[in-house]
Amino acid sequence: MIKKLLKSLREYKKEAILTPLLMVLEVAMEVALPLIIFEFGTAINNLQGDKMLMWGGIMILCAVVALVAGMLGGKFAAKASTGFAKNLRQDMFDKVQDYSFSNIDKFSSSSLVTRLTTDVTNVQMSFMMVIRIAVRSPLMFIFSIVMSFMISSTLPAIFAVTIPILAFGLIMVIKKAMPIFKKVFKKYDNLNESVQENIKGMRVVKAYVREGYETEKFTKVSNELCGDFTRAEKILAFNAPLMQMCLQGALIAIGFFGSRIIINSPLGDFNSYGLQSLLTYSLQILVALQMVSMIFVMLTMSAESARRIVEVLDEESTLKNPENPVMQVESGDIEFADVNFRYSSQAEKYALFDIDLKINAGETIGVIGGTGSSKTTLISLIPRLYDVSEGCVKVGGVDVRDYDMEVLRNSVAVVLQKNMLFAGTIKENLRWGNKNATDEESVEACKMAQAHEFISSFPEGYDRMISQGGTNVSGGQKQRLCIARALLKKPKILILDDSTSAVDMKTDALLRKAFKEYIPQTTKIIIAQRIASVQDADKIIVLNNGSIDQIGTHEELLNTNEIYKEVYYSQNSQDTQGSDN
Repeated sequence: MIKKLLKSLREYKKEAILTPLLMVLEVAMEVALPLIIFEFGTAINNLQGDKMLMWGGIMILCAVVALVAGMLGGKFAAKASTGFAKNLRQDMFDKVQDYSFSNIDKFSSSSLVTRLTTDVTNVQMSFMMVIRIAVRSPLMFIFSIVMSFMISSTLPAIFAVTIPILAFGLIMVIKKAMPIFKKVFKKYDNLNESVQENIKGMRVVKAYVREGYETEKFTKVSNELCGDFTRAEKILAFNAPLMQMCLQGALIAIGFFGSRIIINSPLGDFNSYGLQSLLTYSLQILVALQMVSMIFVMLTMSAESARRIVEVLDEESTLKNPENPVMQVESGDIEFADVNFRYSSQAEKYALFDIDLKINAGETIGVIGGTGSSKTTLISLIPRLYDVSEGCVKVGGVDVRDYDMEVLRNSVAVVLQKNMLFAGTIKENLRWGNKNATDEESVEACKMAQAHEFISSFPEGYDRMISQGGTNVSGGQKQRLCIARALLKKPKILILDDSTSAVDMKTDALLRKAFKEYIPQTTKIIIAQRIASVQDADKIIVLNNGSIDQIGTHEELLNTNEIYKEVYYSQNSQDTQGSDN
């Protein structure tokens, strides 16, 4: 896991290596200072002027070196940790972009947001502590004990009592707190999901006056999160008083026994400067232990975050390019041969089964079926958003699994009912279809999509700003802009997945007329709920519970297919009744 994470360090390796080296230098200087003070005091007591100047100069030099090393260490640690976090987020984001729909189905959007934000921040903080404090504190602890024995062979034995007490308390704190922190991150996901769902569905919430319910739901999740953190913090809070007790106890013991040694042996090697140095080492030892406890707590929190991050990085896309992919789609011919499909290998039921279908380039195909009949699933197999479970799907006579995925998807344009517009101008949104499209090409595509007229009514025209999600345009306008964006790709296959549901019948008819006139060589697949949207198609496919019920023209299906007749007469019953009268 650690090896996987450290791959994201890349250009910040130098800073990550320099930081611990500078920490070693800083610790060495800080630990040397009390010993130098002891030697300086001994020189004063013995009235050795030359040695006083020498030790005084060394003290100043050590202090300056420690200051510079500490400042540079802090600077490099900050640069390394923030750069590491930046790369880690980028690697996760790039990985998610490569996911297939099957991979994305494994993670909720709220979970991915938490992993990209909170989890990365936790790992960043732990990384900074590891390369800085995790190097500094153990060295400070070891060096201080060694140096204290150089001053006195008996007094440092006091640490043999305080350190085990402290270590035992620290182990108990971590053991109790770690399971709580593991639960916290799942509740972070729930909290983000609650916020995301509420903001996304704000209009529905207000329309049904459910603000109180949403507030109650959020409060419940927030309180659970607060309760877990409170329990964890209560356990961690035990660490501070234990530290203080051990620290103060050690200081009192050293002060008491050290004073007795000085009083009883006034001419001995141990003097007041030695006592002061020992007290300083005591502080360094216990502060080092305190910092080690902080590191363990932070690592405890970030261990779960690191695991969740590695889950994202380890997830391999279920869709991969072949070794020698086909780099050109010759035509818009489509063939489904003995296709069966289910969304996962564990699924008990096939979403599509026994699909045999051939569509010639340039044909207009209508797809009709009830809710849950797998219309969208059927067209998702054409641009290889999913792979078939059995059989094969061919485009231009080639199995879609043999194409380079980018080449295939650039040849197939899919317009969904709930397509997405992004924050930016209309022109910028259109160029998602073709980033090199000229203004003339954009206008031509919009005219074909029946969008040019309403765009021209805006004072800014094609420079009109679209808010995130396209909330400042109507549903019909959004759908027409999305159709224009798809047309700019100049695809060999155009798929409209119920993407004219928000436009009026007249505009719908004008769209179909424009497709017939301007892109006759493009294969057009229209999924619709309205019979009027598909009745002029060359062939109409009637889907029922994941299989093809019948294929035919409007007239053929109206005479022979019960499902088609039922839909047609339910939509035209008013007209039928009027003609009978």
